[in-house]
Amino acid sequence: MKFLKTALILAAMTAMVTLSGCTACNNLKGTTTSSVPPVTSSVPPATSSAPAITSSEGSVLPSEPKTSSSTPSPSGTMVPTLSTDFSEIGALDGKQVTWGPGRQKDEVNRPTACLQLQKKYGKYNAYFIGSEKGKLYLTFDEGYENGYTSKILDVLKDKKVPAVFFVTMHYVKTNPELIQRMIDEGHVVGNHSDKHPNFTTLPLDAAQTDIMSLHNYMKDNYNYNMSLFRYPEGAFSEQTLALVNKIGYKQLFWSFAYNDWNPDKQPPVEDATNRMVDAAHDGAIYLLHAVSSANTAALPKAIDTLRNQGYEFVLFNEDSPTTIS
Repeated sequence: MKFLKTALILAAMTAMVTLSGCTACNNLKGTTTSSVPPVTSSVPPATSSAPAITSSEGSVLPSEPKTSSSTPSPSGTMVPTLSTDFSEIGALDGKQVTWGPGRQKDEVNRPTACLQLQKKYGKYNAYFIGSEKGKLYLTFDEGYENGYTSKILDVLKDKKVPAVFFVTMHYVKTNPELIQRMIDEGHVVGNHSDKHPNFTTLPLDAAQTDIMSLHNYMKDNYNYNMSLFRYPEGAFSEQTLALVNKIGYKQLFWSFAYNDWNPDKQPPVEDATNRMVDAAHDGAIYLLHAVSSANTAALPKAIDTLRNQGYEFVLFNEDSPTTIS
């Protein structure tokens, strides 16, 4: 009888230790998403070589933005919410997909790599190229402020061109006036993550926490619902595509980009202009970095030239990601 009591006590103590260990693992860096169980994956993420296009953006620094109560999300977009059904995501491939628009084009100047990626991954609400003829989508990545964003906003306002600005938590906290101006002037503020990680190297619960940290911050401080997500460095896997889609975000990649992100290695303004113009195609998603002096100076002429060629700049709001012909 005494042996049985001892065994029961030891079993109870073991169960308590096991439960405590699981709680500590799920409470990544002391943060959790309220009332929503974290996502776990049975497939460890794999690393691979970096994608063709990379960016150089800052780390998180403390600062508080101004608040606003009149900043709705763009019309026609789905407001991201957390789902508890992640049972199938962990079974998908977690290996990073190495990709880039490449140099191969079809007969109407569309990158064939983006067309292939769109057909393969469009089911996850991922967009590598748009489907609308004559439409161009202008997007800017923002990790830190280099003094050019206000000038870019001036050009967009003067030319009446809408854009998507993908921002990190660091950028939001250190540039509240610019964030508010983006919203007030009709642009879309997209989620570029909290800490700018390579998402294919994170457990799914950590990836979810990072995305929703910025999402909730924008909601709490600006009353703004983010609905578009862009991966840092464009690094994704099928597993991350399924996760971000399940959360409720559209995932915006690009069909044009170039090495514009290094402020110390900027091309001549004429070269930057020609790159933007020569790459134009139906449904083109332009990725430009706002730290670039060349992009800022080239933007007015590039917009005018592309409009003269019959293109129209519009906000990204497609609902049919697989309708690429």
